[in-house]
Amino acid sequence: MDNQQGYARFAGVEARRPVEMVDLARDPEALRRGGTWFVVAEFEGPARAWRFADVTRVAADQPGVAGSEGLPAAWRGPTTQSWSTSLDRDAYVDAVRRVREHVRAGTVYQANICRVLDAPLLRVEGHEPDPRALADRLAAGNPAPYQGVVHVPGGTTPDLEPVWVVTASPELYLRVEGLVGPGPATLTSAPIKGTARTVEGLTAKDEAENVMITDLVRNDLQRVCVPGTVAVTTLLDVEEHPGLVHLVSTVTGVLRPQVAAADDLWARLLTATFPPASVSGAPKSSALRIIDELETAPRGPYCGAVGWVDADGGTAELAVGIRTFWWSQDERLRFGTGAGITWGSDPVREWEETELKAARLIALASAAD
Repeated sequence: MDNQQGYARFAGVEARRPVEMVDLARDPEALRRGGTWFVVAEFEGPARAWRFADVTRVAADQPGVAGSEGLPAAWRGPTTQSWSTSLDRDAYVDAVRRVREHVRAGTVYQANICRVLDAPLLRVEGHEPDPRALADRLAAGNPAPYQGVVHVPGGTTPDLEPVWVVTASPELYLRVEGLVGPGPATLTSAPIKGTARTVEGLTAKDEAENVMITDLVRNDLQRVCVPGTVAVTTLLDVEEHPGLVHLVSTVTGVLRPQVAAADDLWARLLTATFPPASVSGAPKSSALRIIDELETAPRGPYCGAVGWVDADGGTAELAVGIRTFWWSQDERLRFGTGAGITWGSDPVREWEETELKAARLIALASAAD
């Protein structure tokens, strides 16, 4: 199928032919009416979902995201030199210092400060850039547990708002299982906090940062789970990814029956847990105010959520929208990178962490065959 008609793939589900789009704030019951929906929730809002008519299961670890009709066209990305950043080194270092002042004042324990990189990427002969080509490049050069693409081109139909997102996320935001059947329904989240080039580079600061965010995720899940069922099943596991390592913890709980059965289930889950704790901070409300104060560009899908909801099967898988590119109708390709800031943060090292997280993926997106 022509890529310009719409395509999505994420975590073992591949879909074509988008037929419906909803804003979950306006129609929170849509994801309970049936079908498979691909969700893109932006950090600042909105949270939107597209229902696709042709859906197939594929191997979750299958290389690339090309369909059976063959590989997509070669990726033609922007030049390496054309990327700019919403916060340069000095501005980011200053933002880290200001977060540390907030920590010293007791306003916040941790805040995630991000910057957005962007570069021009024009249509070719009226066609949007092919996100499947970029997704294939990332899958080959930076394989990730939650790699995928959601694309509905502009002008597909008047009722379908466009979306163009490619993710190589390593982080699980929410997994829901058991909504259909004898139950109980369960909820799982696996926050990442703590990043270094090697295992030996991980520090006590990384561990403390992860524990703080894991506790925040536990509190978020308790809002919608049966009391006493929320548990940290793994703490400070080390995961190795291309060029870096992360600390990852896992939190699970049993959904309250009245929540699991609610028509507005997804509105309740997003209200309780969004934006993800690992990309906001603790306490979350204070961290979000600081983020709004210090960041100069909207995050969009970056630090939001990307994934699918199978309303018929009663399951869902959503990733935190990190290691994520998005293209907009203004013909610019964007990518976000950030770091969690605590009292133990060194401002220059935090800048270097944002560089580390971005370097491999920006190089892949900038390369041309």
